[in-house]
Amino acid sequence: MSTSKALPQPDREEIRVEAVLQALGEPVRLQIVRALAEVPEGIACGELALPVTASTRAHHLRTLREAGVTSTHTEGTKRISKLRREDLEALYPGLLTGVLAAPR
Repeated sequence: MSTSKALPQPDREEIRVEAVLQALGEPVRLQIVRALAEVPEGIACGELALPVTASTRAHHLRTLREAGVTSTHTEGTKRISKLRREDLEALYPGLLTGVLAAPR
């Protein structure tokens, strides 16, 4: 039997624009957000093709989660991350759309 468990993250009303912008301001984290935007159901952290070590990848994913940009839950031994698109759009309309539309 597979169980799913959400990792700690801020509730919608606790998400702060400063934390979101800081998280999105780092190139690897922006790369993660762009990858997650293409897969709404989420991606296992090990499946993200990134030019960093596994520990650095985990750090970036934790930073995005703690800022409220992503949510992460476990499925067996995998950690699945996905964008909190609905929450971000409700709080900061157009922010994520604008970030994703920016030239690479």
